[in-house]
Amino acid sequence: MNLPGEVAVMTLPNVTLFPHSLLPLHIFEPRYRRMLEDALESSRMFAVAMQRTGTQRETPLPIAGLGLIRVSVRHGNGTSHLVLQGIARVELGKAVRYRPYRVHRITTLQTRPCNSVAADALLAKVRELLAERLRLGLPFAFPVVAGTRPEPVPAVAVSPKQILCYLDSIKDPEHAADLVTCAVLPRAVERQTILETIDVEARLRRLIRFLLAEIREAK
Repeated sequence: MNLPGEVAVMTLPNVTLFPHSLLPLHIFEPRYRRMLEDALESSRMFAVAMQRTGTQRETPLPIAGLGLIRVSVRHGNGTSHLVLQGIARVELGKAVRYRPYRVHRITTLQTRPCNSVAADALLAKVRELLAERLRLGLPFAFPVVAGTRPEPVPAVAVSPKQILCYLDSIKDPEHAADLVTCAVLPRAVERQTILETIDVEARLRRLIRFLLAEIREAK
């Protein structure tokens, strides 16, 4: 898939978009309505960046998720509901313009090669901690995950056993780390930290640290 060199940026508080995940959005602000119209007429892509905390003005964090519009439904009042599929981590570069909505140059962030043996061992620890979370009754907001079909996969109720079986079927440590992060971690700052971590082993280690802290708090 060819990625554009510059894209519109939607800045949202406490929201992260990971590769392979699906993010439902309600588009109602006039500037984002215009952004959606333009995206649908071009690449069908835009980036979602988390708003920097402690600032009043719109200030997106530099590492964001690039998404592809899978489904968009426009309503009679001009608002829309859409499903955005995460396709890449990107770094926001220079702003090309700010009105009517932000457009930034972007650089795609490629995952660095990792030691497969070490990554597999870390992933096994993540699975162990997920099983512990489930035994403790901690919430597991299993997300809608992008598959190979172009339409969104509807969210369904799943049992803890089904969740663990699904995670066991994911052999790619990078994919698994991102999936667990967006499905489990409740704190936006932790999800953003994982999004900004390019090295897979470091990403898994940070995920393990966050999971351990949550489990200790629950005991």
